[in-house]
This record gives sequence, structure tokens and C-alpha cells, in this order.
Amino acid sequence: MTERFDCHHCNESLFGKKYILREESPYCVPCFEALYANTCEECGKPIGCDCKDLSYKDRHWHEACFHCSQCRSSLVDKPFAAKEEQLLCTDCYSNEYSSKCQECKRTIMPGTRKMEYKGSSWHETCFSCHRCQQPIGTKSFIPKDNQNFCVPCYEKQYALQCVQCKKPITTGGVTYREQPWHRECFVCTACKKQLSGQRFTARDDFAYCLSCFCDLYAKKCAGCTNPISGIGGTKYISFEERQWHNDCFNCKKCSLSLVGRGFLTERDDILCPDCGKDI
Repeated sequence: MTERFDCHHCNESLFGKKYILREESPYCVPCFEALYANTCEECGKPIGCDCKDLSYKDRHWHEACFHCSQCRSSLVDKPFAAKEEQLLCTDCYSNEYSSKCQECKRTIMPGTRKMEYKGSSWHETCFSCHRCQQPIGTKSFIPKDNQNFCVPCYEKQYALQCVQCKKPITTGGVTYREQPWHRECFVCTACKKQLSGQRFTARDDFAYCLSCFCDLYAKKCAGCTNPISGIGGTKYISFEERQWHNDCFNCKKCSLSLVGRGFLTERDDILCPDCGKDI
């Protein structure tokens, strides 16, 4: 008895016929195509066993149907791009969707590395410093008048130089007497404390914090011996080369304020007229 060799689906004999194995089971060509053949995305017909099946992201095409959706040129063995379910050759994709390089005005092809800044695009090699012409790449840059500069070139061409250290000021800075300073360089002449954002004063063109200025130059109150800064409208009394804070200009005996009043002196003391009668 001869052993049968039949199609797994329709049971028709496969002796002398073309067949396809799937999971170790044989199928005649019509059954295999009806059960398992992929449908072409372009023409909607099954992709038979005698046809080349081209696939992309779970979609399938006959070899003759695998072409650009715009110019209809074949995409077999060629680079292509997908946009909204459509396949496009690189030329059509570039003309339709690719951005233009801000520098050379040529199309930036799909897959090409590019730089983007404020809505504009450049080829990676075209995004260069306006001054030295070197590609900026991933380095920091500074835009100026619609041109881009690497940081060293910007500093050489535009940045102000600090009066103190002579180095460029790239961010922030302080202006004093119409001259630029780094914040960290603008310090008290005496204690070196930063003066940016603080009250300060100057003597002989040198800046001082209030504490150092008072210690070095302010007159001392004859009453409390603390400095009289005179800064910010501080009021004081001056008499025979001596000075007093307004609040310290009081009678030595009764502590009556003598501001705007007559007074008497007894050696280094000041007295109101009533206490002066007892001298």
C-alpha cells in the first residue's frame, strides 16, 4: 500500500505537485496562499509564493508595487522615508518635508545630522562660528545679530573686560564710575568683601564697604565714641573740631538734648544752661 502525501488543509494529494511546508505540515499552493499569504498594501492582492514579499513595519508589498507614492519610482534596494503611512523616495521626501540649511540653503536629507535653534536648521558642518568658521557642534555658543559665535570668539569681539582682572565679562557684571567689573572682582578695598548689591562709599576713587569706611575715615562721636558715617543723611553736630551724633548731643548732667538749644562747656563736657549755672 502506498503512503498518502496530502495537503494539510484540503487533503488533495501533493504527489507531483508544488507544495509549501508550514510548521512541518505540507500545503498545496492555493491553500497556502489563501490561508497565509500577505496582502499587498498597494494593489490589495495576495502576495503569492512565486512573488517576492517586501515588508516594512508589518506592511507588505509585491516587488513591483513597492514604489514612491509621489514619483512612482521603485524603492527596491533604495533608501526611503515614511510619512503618514506613505513611502517616499529621499528626493520626494526632501522636497516635501525636509528643512533647508540656514547657511548653505541646501536640503537637509533624512538621516543627516543637523543642528536646530529657534526654528532654523543647519547641517552639522554648516553650524559654525561666524568669526573663526569652525563648526560649533555640541559646544556652547552665543547668538549676536543673527550670527552665532563660539564663546572664545564672542569674548574677543564683543565682551567687556573687567577693570580689575582684565578678563572678559560674559554674564552679569557691575558698572562703577562707568567702568565694567566682574561681580566677584568688585570688592571693598580694605576687607575684600564683595560690594555688589551692598551699600558702599568711596574715597580717592577706592570703594569701601560702610564698615571699613567708618573704621578708617569716619569721625568719632565725642559722646559714644562710635564713628559718624555721615552716609544716608546721618545728622550730626560739630563744635570746635568735635562731633556728636544728634542723639548723643546731650547735657552731661541731666541728659537733656541740646540739639537746637543753647549750651555751655566745662572742659570736655557740654551742659544745658540750667546745669551750667551750678558750675
